[in-house]
Amino acid sequence: MLHEQTIAAAAALASLKRVAQERVFGSHDGTEIFYRYWPAVGQPAKGAVLLFHRGHEHGGRMAHLVDELDMPDHAFYAWDARGNGRSAGERGYAPSFAALVRDIDCFVREIGSDGFGQRDIALIAQSFGAVLAAAWVHDYAPQIRALVLASPAFSVKLYVPFAKQGIALWQKIKGRFFVNSYVKAKFLTHDAERIASFEADPLITRPIASNILVELYDHAARIVSDARAITVPTQLLISGSDWVVRHAPQHEFFVNLASPAKERHVLPGFFHDTLGERDRSQALDLIKPFLERQFATSAKPVDLTAADRAGYTRDEADRLASPLPLLSPKGLYWAMSRASIRMGAWLSSGLQTGIATGFDSGSTLDYVYENEARGSSPLGRMIDRTFLDAIGWRGIRQRKLNLEELIGSATETLQAAGRPVHIVDIAAGHGRYVLDAVAKCAVPPASVRLQDFSDLNVSRGCKLIAERHLPTSVSFHQADAFDPKMLAGLKPAPDLAIVSGLYELFSDNTMIARSLDGLAKAMQPGSLLLYTNQPWHPQLEMIARSLTSHRGGQAWVMRRRTQGEMDQLVAAAGFEKLDQRIDQWGIFTVSVARRV
Repeated sequence: MLHEQTIAAAAALASLKRVAQERVFGSHDGTEIFYRYWPAVGQPAKGAVLLFHRGHEHGGRMAHLVDELDMPDHAFYAWDARGNGRSAGERGYAPSFAALVRDIDCFVREIGSDGFGQRDIALIAQSFGAVLAAAWVHDYAPQIRALVLASPAFSVKLYVPFAKQGIALWQKIKGRFFVNSYVKAKFLTHDAERIASFEADPLITRPIASNILVELYDHAARIVSDARAITVPTQLLISGSDWVVRHAPQHEFFVNLASPAKERHVLPGFFHDTLGERDRSQALDLIKPFLERQFATSAKPVDLTAADRAGYTRDEADRLASPLPLLSPKGLYWAMSRASIRMGAWLSSGLQTGIATGFDSGSTLDYVYENEARGSSPLGRMIDRTFLDAIGWRGIRQRKLNLEELIGSATETLQAAGRPVHIVDIAAGHGRYVLDAVAKCAVPPASVRLQDFSDLNVSRGCKLIAERHLPTSVSFHQADAFDPKMLAGLKPAPDLAIVSGLYELFSDNTMIARSLDGLAKAMQPGSLLLYTNQPWHPQLEMIARSLTSHRGGQAWVMRRRTQGEMDQLVAAAGFEKLDQRIDQWGIFTVSVARRV
């Protein structure tokens, strides 16, 4: 009798298990990403929980969480990252770490078709997937409900001495190659069933491309050090006996987090597969109430619009603006750096342009866009090539490509809606990126109005327009991008407004708000705004201590704006963010927003 009751109970439990639907979507480059979808049992759903698996694995190995978390009134989604499981792509490979992060952004847009906005979503991510999820929250600043990170792989234990450096060096010499994971399942979990299923799973992908492994370290270090940019409620689970990743960066990440609701839990004795451990109920008993609290709260996201007056990026900029004692080691180092730049300018055309007009000037940026090493000798051209290949300038050139892409797609969207498309760029520099983008449009916009405060930029921009024999519908004007009355009175009213590389140069959010308010008053609902931002830069101190700006030769000290801060300023002016691009280093973003 007891045996029959046990069988009946097991059958009843099985009948309650949720059944996944299998789907695919095309990501940003057309790669088909496979994912599983478990609809909520009750309707309407209270929210959606997205599951991101660890490296080498796939979403099927997270599927057990759907029933074990026992949240039937929430929908669940679990993807197979590109190159893993049943998703397309070369096994273990992606074009870059940033491409994988952008896949998450595309995934979130995909489930938006099921009626879930960002405020309806929470993420649970493990190991490599946790680093991807943290990078997405940092770089794209989504307004999601919660983020749960289990054993994030911020620093993988490579037991061969200097393995990381060796992989990076060999990749430079030989190009991309693959590194196999030899971690045995018995070091991932104490769960015998999970160990057996891991060893028998044909969808486990052992190799990982060298570029992804190298970039994982770089991006993880960036996210850990700049975790103050993350204000989403975050729960961090740390496996106490992890053989795969190091604990120290996980704790550093937690300390740096700016999330007003954050939790850290160390699970003694747990191996790396935190959510697949034998005693994972300990972890799930922490995750479920955390998620339920965040879904139930009506609290608004942290207000970042005053971060220019009190915030960690303000503190950072103040430190960089503080002079160093001339005879201190750092003072002497940066004095030598400034001297070497002045000496290099004798031979390098790029350095000469930067010193003459400011390294943040339209003239310098136009020189960087051209990307042609010039100088008075072979040595000068070599110095110039080194200057042009600085990571910041590579990021600027990628920003130009992202701008051109979004200008083109925004123009097509507006034309499809029946708009004539009047374009204005309020601080265009020489205007090269706008003119290059417009030249690629299948149907030209009705008008293009370029503006800049600098007489030199206006003169060079007019020359560029003349050289290209463009029609009178393309014009260049001298104007102040921070004059709200001028902006509000723009005629014709812009269907597409562009602000590129301007707001990053000014730390005062009041100035930015005035400029955005003027644009908003000029633009009709449905019009689009393209804006750029610089949420991070690896050479901030070098720039502040060595380079001069266009403002009277002053030191070029930049205050970074987190993406969340910039997006909130845009939203406060009456715009709704639609899309974003970011370069592979995480330096420059280009976003598109709609006037609402």
